[in-house]
Amino acid sequence: MAVRDEVIGLEDVSLFYRSKNAEVHALDGVSLRAGEREFVALLGPSGCGKSTLLKLISGLMPQSSGAIRVKGEPIKGPTPSIGIVFQSPLLMAWRTVLQNVLLQIEIRDLDVAKYREAARDLIRLVGLEGFENALPHQLSGGMQQRVGLCRALIHDPDVLIMDEPFGALDAMTRELMNAELQRIWIERRKTVLFITHSISEAVFLADRVLVMSPRPGRIVGEIAVDLPRPRTVATTELPDFVELTRKVRRHLNTGSTIE
Repeated sequence: MAVRDEVIGLEDVSLFYRSKNAEVHALDGVSLRAGEREFVALLGPSGCGKSTLLKLISGLMPQSSGAIRVKGEPIKGPTPSIGIVFQSPLLMAWRTVLQNVLLQIEIRDLDVAKYREAARDLIRLVGLEGFENALPHQLSGGMQQRVGLCRALIHDPDVLIMDEPFGALDAMTRELMNAELQRIWIERRKTVLFITHSISEAVFLADRVLVMSPRPGRIVGEIAVDLPRPRTVATTELPDFVELTRKVRRHLNTGSTIE
């Protein structure tokens, strides 16, 4: 499927690495695109290389072969144009919400004072106003992930990469966070690459769902999600939504077993 205004571009990306006992073929010939302000979900079985692929795109590790571009520039290491939200919020226990958000600015050696108001605006955006001075242990899991999202957005990146950020949350909190992420994405309109194991989560959030094979990971399916936004719980009950989840599941079932 053609993608206009490419922001993320991968061409025939493969990865081999040496484990304790053998060489592992982790990714094989992965090509994908994500366009300006597009939300792309990446789905696949455990061990297929989803998180590894995000590390390559983020510049945290090099690929063995192939090309990776962000905003037309080859990725040669960590870049300020990318914000990352990890599976765990990774908050520092002794720092307040505001201080944890601003940690990204300190690490990048930017002027913290210039970003303080932007941090407060983000905290309001994710619904945490009044918790600026709270410590992580005073927050729920969903609230902690919102802080992690603020920290990823504070330097205004072009691309937001999210690695199963809601996987550890209970079902009701996860549903709420999906709706909140959609709201924030609609307002900020970043290009998002989102890893998940949940078929319904992928269809609810994404403009396109890319399905990966078992290791070595390849892209084996691409499903366009043409559902109106904003999407709600009622959206998940529509026949079109159910049919899209079936399409994704059929791709996952091709040559593998869904977890």
